Amino acid sequence: MSALGGAAPAGPPPAGGSRHRRVFLVVLIALVALAWLALWAWVRSPYGRYLEHGDWTASGPAAFLCSVIPGGNVLVPALLYGAAWILMTAAMMLPTTLPLFNAFDRLTARRADHGQLLALLGLGYVSVWGAFGLLAHALHAALLSLLASMPTLAWHGWLIGAATIAVAGAFQFSKLKHRCLEKCRTPLSFVIEHWRGTAQARHAFALGAHHGLFCVGCCWALMLLMFAVGTGSLGWMMLLAAVMAIEKNVRWGRRLSAPLGVALLGWAAVLVATHA
Repeated sequence: MSALGGAAPAGPPPAGGSRHRRVFLVVLIALVALAWLALWAWVRSPYGRYLEHGDWTASGPAAFLCSVIPGGNVLVPALLYGAAWILMTAAMMLPTTLPLFNAFDRLTARRADHGQLLALLGLGYVSVWGAFGLLAHALHAALLSLLASMPTLAWHGWLIGAATIAVAGAFQFSKLKHRCLEKCRTPLSFVIEHWRGTAQARHAFALGAHHGLFCVGCCWALMLLMFAVGTGSLGWMMLLAAVMAIEKNVRWGRRLSAPLGVALLGWAAVLVATHA
């Protein structure tokens, strides 16, 4: 058995390999496009406030569910936010993981359970981002509760936005950022290093989750900018998705980190100067 978990020995590409890769690319692009379309429809619907952290328990179907489900005031908003966050993750982060999926797709193309392994890889990746989103949601809810109990702090809520932007800017220069970014920029090496030869389904999920951890480590600060600029802003989502895709996938992408950090720190300074 090879290090690729039972994959056939290296040799000429299987018949139809180029066609398979084209189909794979089309499917991934279609998934990303579908996620963006769903986000666009959600923002324009009467339920767009759920993306903006509106009061999910105030009115509408969500309020009804909150009233009839035990613990619904906590469970329903968490589920709604989790669905929104996973949708945003699919739209924003799948383009940045194309090299990972492409490498894993090529290395497992001859396996009979190839499609299942790809799905598990994606599920592991999305699960990590989903967990991060729920944590961010909990922290955001705690922050809103704090603001509600301290009117003086609420009047200076801009400080929170400025601090979030400043943290995102400073993180661009951190060693953790660059270490995680390097792991994300070498997906083939990452797959070969972490792919195991037994329990392939479990290891495919673990591989996706492991890569997701590095991806969160690389991009968490930029994703938190969504709370500063509005989680329902498709324009900001697209801009951040483009920035993260360039950082990870383009040859000169790592050079973007420092200028972006300077720009974010400058933005935070302008906010402080304006309000002070």
